[in-house]
Amino acid sequence: PNVITDESVFVNQVIPEFTVTTIDGELTASITNKNLPEIRLNTKVLEMLESMNKSKMKSYESNRSAVTFMKTKITSAKWLIDALKQRENTMLKIINAIVKLQFRFFLTGDFKNLRPMILKNVADIAGIDISSISRVTSNKYVQTDFGTFLLKDLFSEGLSTQSGEIVSNKEIQDIIKDILELEDKENPFTDFQISDILKEKGYTVARRTVAKYRECLSIPGAKLRKCLV
Repeated sequence: PNVITDESVFVNQVIPEFTVTTIDGELTASITNKNLPEIRLNTKVLEMLESMNKSKMKSYESNRSAVTFMKTKITSAKWLIDALKQRENTMLKIINAIVKLQFRFFLTGDFKNLRPMILKNVADIAGIDISSISRVTSNKYVQTDFGTFLLKDLFSEGLSTQSGEIVSNKEIQDIIKDILELEDKENPFTDFQISDILKEKGYTVARRTVAKYRECLSIPGAKLRKCLV
């Protein structure tokens, strides 16, 4: 998962769009740029337009053109302000839905606590169409008490355990990572062996799926790991 901490050094600084903080055991989600100055219409321009509308000169062509121009620009500005407010409301609904689904993760920062979550799950809670969920969460970051995370890393498919429990495939990836950290470096586990170990832990994961998850973790196969020792 893409986690950003204070110790990390980057050429390009990431500015998260969302912030999730814990206060007295309660999670609070907000938009990071919420404290930026509010966009609003210039009162002087509105007063000028009102004055021109009342002016005796409004019958003249030059004045009518100016009034029309200003009305058009004001209408466009109002549309932009409304669109920005709607976007902000949409973003808040989406991040609140994600927080509700991933409550345990945001409390602990532990990816083992991630629940399976797809776009439809968020859409059902937020009451927003899936395409909007995809657009808002694409390449967006959330700042938490445990670091800054890429939102897409909080989404994962579900996998059924032998007991019938549904767990996130990211939980399986973390377990695979733990298994490989403890392996004999001179005799590393094959994907078949990892699959068997997972089965002993209650997770039925095929060899091909193990290979897929291992590659997602950027961990090479057993032969290459042995060569690297």
